Amino acid sequence: MTAEVNKGPFVGIRHLQALLIFITITCVYVGRLNVGVSVVAMTNAESTNPDFPEYDWTNGQKSLVLSSFYWGYIITQFIGGYLCKQFGVKKVMFWATISSGVCSAVTPPLIKWGGWGAYCGIRVVMGFAQGVIFPCIHQHLARWSPPQERNRLGALSHTGIECGNVLSMFMSGMIAKGPMGWPGISYISAVFAFTSGILWFIFAANNATESRFIGETERDYIESTLQHDENYHKVIIPIPWRAIWTSAPFLAVLVTRCADNWGLSTLQAEIPEYMNGVLGMDIEDNALFSALPFLAMWVMSYVYLITSDILLTKKYMSITAVRKTLNSLAFWVPAATLIGIGFLDVDQKTLAIVLMTLGVGFNSGATIGSALNTIDLSPNHASILMGIINTASNIVPIVTPLVAGAIVSDGTDRTEWQIVFIISAVIFFVFNCIFLIFGTAVVQPWDAEDFLLGKQPELAKTPAISDESDTKKSISG
Repeated sequence: MTAEVNKGPFVGIRHLQALLIFITITCVYVGRLNVGVSVVAMTNAESTNPDFPEYDWTNGQKSLVLSSFYWGYIITQFIGGYLCKQFGVKKVMFWATISSGVCSAVTPPLIKWGGWGAYCGIRVVMGFAQGVIFPCIHQHLARWSPPQERNRLGALSHTGIECGNVLSMFMSGMIAKGPMGWPGISYISAVFAFTSGILWFIFAANNATESRFIGETERDYIESTLQHDENYHKVIIPIPWRAIWTSAPFLAVLVTRCADNWGLSTLQAEIPEYMNGVLGMDIEDNALFSALPFLAMWVMSYVYLITSDILLTKKYMSITAVRKTLNSLAFWVPAATLIGIGFLDVDQKTLAIVLMTLGVGFNSGATIGSALNTIDLSPNHASILMGIINTASNIVPIVTPLVAGAIVSDGTDRTEWQIVFIISAVIFFVFNCIFLIFGTAVVQPWDAEDFLLGKQPELAKTPAISDESDTKKSISG
């Protein structure tokens, strides 16, 4: 008979770390994604507060503004994976979040000074700051999550993506319509980021051995379930670059994440324009109905979480089967709804909203389906894998608004939007097939701590992280 493991409090510090990640993601996403509603508000004063400046920007200029965040974002992904290994997740995440808040705070005066060009510039800088965040998050989850809880804690924390989407789109329209006008969108976003940074600074820790708040029982439980040796937190494990780049499961999740970003970033950036141009909604209704799909996404993320938890706990499916099943739902249902949306016009706005809500809602399964797969493949190198994947996949959101801008010359033309949606649908379908064939949730051989150390022991070095407490010896197995 197996003895019951004492995991510490029912809600422990590991759950607090997941909550901190949720809050951080939510707050930085508010700053990242408010641009869609902001651009509509700044270029269409009749549908927002008329007491603030209106700008006459071309569709091409608006597309550049929408994509500019990702110009900076892709550059710091690799750097983020390195920095969090070198200096620890706590410091890197804190400064990244605070820097993002500063960018939001200075956005309105910069736009008044330099127009759309200045808007692009500060969005690039915000992208630099936020680029390091997700590599840090994946390392943090790998260091804090016992393997049997990894899917649950990872999925819970990543629901901040959907929450940030909803808050950004819903609040932005109301703020722009209210007394603060469109500048208020950026100021409120800054408050969110600063608050998140302060909470992170107080309560976050790089790992269980460094936390000031954790109890001994929970700390020992976490450390004993992670398969590493006693010096794990004191050395930097060398990165097996060649093995990573020749790994079929890694390459499968890489292209899958690129495909997901294509479809979703098209919707995130273009929904406000589509609602305004094709369905004829003003900025307040636009914000409300633009937020509905992402509200469905937020709700569905918990449906997927509960479903996957039951399937795994009851051992109905393996983690690989769960990931592939949910990713298929997350890709193929939106593919079908996008094609349907492309054939609708202003007389069928209710059906368009329903299809869009269903498509985006089902897409939330991609978090459990493929986004968390980096931690499955390599807990030791999760930040590096995420850095690579986010670099590649976030080149996509630079391209998608530009493609949409090139195709849609008349925002009221349904047939032009039809082309944009069909392209996304085809990408969704094809690249999920690749994930079904080559994807897996099995830890890869090159994740082993001694994969390179056995041949080149001099590669191991002490990271620049202050470790005040002695690392507990863990139990391998």
